[in-house]
Amino acid sequence: MGHARRDFKRYLIENAHLEPGQKVLDLGCGTGTLTVQMKQFLPLIDLTGLDGDIQVLSIAKEKAEMAGVDLYWKLGLAFDLPFETASFNRVISSLMIHHLTAPNKIKAFQEVYRVLKPGGEFHLMDFGKPKGFVMRLVAIPISHMEEAGDNIRGFLPGMLHQAGFSTTIETRHFKTIFGELIHYQSTNF
Repeated sequence: MGHARRDFKRYLIENAHLEPGQKVLDLGCGTGTLTVQMKQFLPLIDLTGLDGDIQVLSIAKEKAEMAGVDLYWKLGLAFDLPFETASFNRVISSLMIHHLTAPNKIKAFQEVYRVLKPGGEFHLMDFGKPKGFVMRLVAIPISHMEEAGDNIRGFLPGMLHQAGFSTTIETRHFKTIFGELIHYQSTNF
């Protein structure tokens, strides 16, 4: 499992179209593993990690200090972002959205849409609708969790559309022991 996890994080970083000088938000950064990796991959981005848990953020800060990378950390909620409109080129989110209820997912996507600059991109890696029979079986336990059920039933693209994103593409599927992860890319035009 550890290997698949590293793979999808690496994939996400390498496929988020990051460029030097961009303002980037890691939405629901947790303990900052992905955030630190992103900054190491491209040191010249202006990167903020946001999470709603103060204890988790303090772990993230320690990780960044140990790695010697300079990041901003912000306490806040995905569905009520403490940022100005059109302030980021990229918003990245990995395995956080499935924890939100359906109304809060839509609010979070609206907030992401709001804080993205025109032409900005939202890169979302989370559980999605499984492609094959085996992955559908694997997904059964989490499909019963109300929050993750939206993901498994394939509702995320529709929710992104509802929030204002005109195009969402699924660029890649990753199989894990918990279900199928999908990389969704949405653009703010």
